[in-house]
Parts: sequence; C-alpha cells; structure tokens
Amino acid sequence: MTFAAPLEAKSIRFRARSFVAFTLTPEAPLDVWLEGLDHWIGNSPGYFAGRPVVLDLNTLKPDVAAIESLVGVLGHRGIRIYAIELDGHTALEPNLPPVLVGAKEATTDGLLPREARAESFDKAEGRAPEAGSAKVGDGKADASKAGDSEPQVQASGTLMVKSPIRSGQTIVHPHGDVIVLGSVASGSEIIAAGSIHVYGTLRGRASAGALGNRGARIFCRKNEAELLAVDGWYVTAEEMEGVSRGKPVQAFLDGDALRVSTLS
Repeated sequence: MTFAAPLEAKSIRFRARSFVAFTLTPEAPLDVWLEGLDHWIGNSPGYFAGRPVVLDLNTLKPDVAAIESLVGVLGHRGIRIYAIELDGHTALEPNLPPVLVGAKEATTDGLLPREARAESFDKAEGRAPEAGSAKVGDGKADASKAGDSEPQVQASGTLMVKSPIRSGQTIVHPHGDVIVLGSVASGSEIIAAGSIHVYGTLRGRASAGALGNRGARIFCRKNEAELLAVDGWYVTAEEMEGVSRGKPVQAFLDGDALRVSTLS
C-alpha cells in the first residue's frame, strides 16, 4: 500500500519595509496654502509624480468631510495621498487613505518621534514654505543610481557621480554630499542630505540638506537650475532670472532666507 503525504501549501511571507515620504501639512487659510502649493507645482511640474505623500492634518484638524474634499483637491493636482496623520484617530472612512500611526521625522540625526520632531522644529531659526518643506529620502542604505552615471559612495559618505545626469534621472543620497563631475540636464533632480557640488552646468533641480541640514550648500559652475532648495527653502528659475542665471553660484541659508550668490 502506498501512502502519499499531502502537499503543504506555500506559506505567505509578510515583510516589513521602511520608506521616507514627503509630508504636506496644510494650514489655515487653506486657499492661501493651496495657492502656495500651486506656485510650487507650477515651477516644478511633476515634482510629486510617483512620490509617496503623507498628509499631516494635525495643524489644520479638519472634519471628515473637509478631509475628503482636501484629498480630492490634491488629487486633481496630481498629488496622491497614501496615508494621513491625525492624532486621536485610528481610522477614517473606507474611501480615504489610512491613518498613519507612529510616524517619525527623518533628520540627519536619524528618525525622530513626533514629540522630538515638534521640539526640534520649535528650536529652528526659520520655517520653509510648507509646500517646499517636505523632507526627501528613499529609505535605502545606498543612493539611487542614475542610469550609466554609476555613482560611487566614498568612505566619507560623499556620493560621486562621474558622468552627466540626463533628463528624467534622479539621484537621491540620504547619507552626505553629492558631487557631480559633469552637467545636470533639465528635468533631472539631485536630492542630498548634505551639500551638492556640480562641476558643470546645473539645469535641473537640486535639493540640499533634505533631511534637516541647514548648513548644507549648493555649488555649481553655471547656474541654469529650474529650482534650488536647502532644507526646504527654495528659489525658482524665474526668481533667479537676471540675477544669478548663467553664472557660477552657491546657494545657502542665511537666517530665514535662501540666498544665491555668485562665485568670483
């Protein structure tokens, strides 16, 4: 007599994975906040495309109907909300994104819980416009690669990109400075926890100090950038027109303002 052992069903594996997301924190009056957001989107089309965005409603504290309306308004602007932060709520309506509990702020010192985040924020010298203050990262140990540019992380934590960065490519380095030996094309983006050095023409977007480093700077040999940002404070191409366009510049925070000065 032959006995056949039953086949065991393959077990389902559940894995935890951590991501660092953009956070938008609407404030009253909401129409003014949305106007500032539209200005940001107008200067950086597609900036939020494909990015995880958390909606922090602990400042605005809207009711459920207002939340539904706001999520819809942001959706029409191409911003998809994948989670909501709202203290005192564990769940909202089924048609709304889930409530996120226990989120932590990404900083150069690590991950801060909400209480430490608020204390750190209160000690800051200035505040970036909310639409531009989202902290950026990829939640990975290594930097994102930009096609054939073959970034190399140095022992110091600096990421060196030896080839030009093409349009549509993104470099994300949450562990230090980024050095680009070539040019940065329009439509590309560099995001760094530290400073950004471009030894060619910078035509895309550059965000330094993305995890809260107010001392970070942006240097480039020729400024044709679409946007420059340090710790969430930003200037756009139209704001730099006739002042620093086409020149070697550095961008840095001076108190509560982002300054772009030419290099001799």
